[in-house]
Amino acid sequence: MPELPEVEIVCRGLEAAFVGHRLTGVIRRFSQLRWPIPDDLESAIIGSPSPGEVAGILRSVQRRSKYLLLGFDTGTLLIHLGMSGTLRRLPADTTPRAHDHVDFVFGDQVLRFNDPRRFGAVLWCAGGAGAAVQDSHALLRRLGVEPFSDAFTGRLMYEATRRRKLAIKQVLLSGAIVVGVGNIYASESLFRAGIRPTTAAGRISRPRYERLVVAIRQTLTEAIAAGGSSLRDFVASTGESGYFQLRCFVYGREGEPCRVCATPVRAIRQQQRATFYCPSCQRA
Repeated sequence: MPELPEVEIVCRGLEAAFVGHRLTGVIRRFSQLRWPIPDDLESAIIGSPSPGEVAGILRSVQRRSKYLLLGFDTGTLLIHLGMSGTLRRLPADTTPRAHDHVDFVFGDQVLRFNDPRRFGAVLWCAGGAGAAVQDSHALLRRLGVEPFSDAFTGRLMYEATRRRKLAIKQVLLSGAIVVGVGNIYASESLFRAGIRPTTAAGRISRPRYERLVVAIRQTLTEAIAAGGSSLRDFVASTGESGYFQLRCFVYGREGEPCRVCATPVRAIRQQQRATFYCPSCQRA
């Protein structure tokens, strides 16, 4: 599943390729992803331009958690990649493949949404843009803080987890306090901070949370620089794969020696998700 670094990479790619370009059409080949795709999406985005007005210009591409927000004059297009979704920039005459559900046509190029498992989303929010959408849309307004924002601090983590018995890794995955720290990067960040993933969130001290905040930012920054992690489906909008998975300290390395102390990495299951850790470097 694409996590924050992968979505950020897609966001940057779309911003560079499409902002300032005019949407000339929407081709919908499938009506239902996680939620129905609006059947009037093209007319909603382009609107009813006045004579001589250029309509359908993509004004911005932003990311909130794992959601992409494509801003037009008429509103905001919300896209979520789900478990297996990709957005590819292709020549407009490229033959569609299986699971190519939606095309956003920008003249001679197309932004193509492919999602084999159909857990992704393509939604339209009329009239809203930027912060207004983030504050009002039901899928966005209750999300935790962004990990690169000033609001994400050790103090926030400490105060939000008092008396919490849930394991710290599950707290990170929930997105209620901080967004975008998915399964890969939670395991990696907890390793760097020296915190065992099964430790109850309420037992972690503020200084250890300060280290965890630093570790999360470092891990995500390095993952973005490496093009993300391509374990199954993820590719950037250009079709390039990421390689952060080759640098992982613990994720996907069960039985292999820890890169720091040589102790074999262990794997456990937490709520049906694989968790990897070093029993020596992450004692508590």
